[in-house]
Amino acid sequence: MTQVAGVETVACPACDLLQEVPPLAPGAKVRCVRCSETLAEALPDPLDRTLALTLAALVALIVANTMPLMGLEAVGRTASTTIIGGAQEMWLQGRELTAVVVAFCAVVSPSVYLLCMLFLLLAVRRAPAPHWTGQLLRWAESMQPWSMNEVMLLGILVALTRIATLARVIPGIGMYAVGALIVLLAAISVSFDRTEIWRRVEWVDERARRRGTSGTGVTQ
Repeated sequence: MTQVAGVETVACPACDLLQEVPPLAPGAKVRCVRCSETLAEALPDPLDRTLALTLAALVALIVANTMPLMGLEAVGRTASTTIIGGAQEMWLQGRELTAVVVAFCAVVSPSVYLLCMLFLLLAVRRAPAPHWTGQLLRWAESMQPWSMNEVMLLGILVALTRIATLARVIPGIGMYAVGALIVLLAAISVSFDRTEIWRRVEWVDERARRRGTSGTGVTQ
């Protein structure tokens, strides 16, 4: 991608046609003149909305990992556990690999992803953004696929259907927090505009801006 006087030259991800993309109004979308693939989209309020969702997701993550996930009641005895407590119990039972995978995908990965997003969105509020915001963006994108809370929740629901005939299951606050976290993570990925982040990162070499060339087609 090159940029000249606010006009970006991008290659279509589907057909590789170079085209100029002018500055877009919030909610506008640009499609390729050849194959109609979406080239750029200006999401409304891409920073503040994503920041609010990230803060809410961090709160949900803290609650999900500190409050009981669920409780079991059988023969007059009651037991409850948290996500971290479940991983610890797996470790003590000799299932070290499973415990590490659960802890990484359910606790470490979403925590790193949300913290990177938080510092990233705070850093780019004043343009030009620091150069290290680009590295934060790469870290966040590398951690996002490993945040598998929805897989863990699905596994929990399957397990609950199997033990429901043996014990009384009591959903804890952590269970609802995990559900809220899954929804918030999906909302963050929908509302986040990585193109807006790169626009705010200061050019390392101003001569690179002058070397930008115009494209071959314009569509809006």
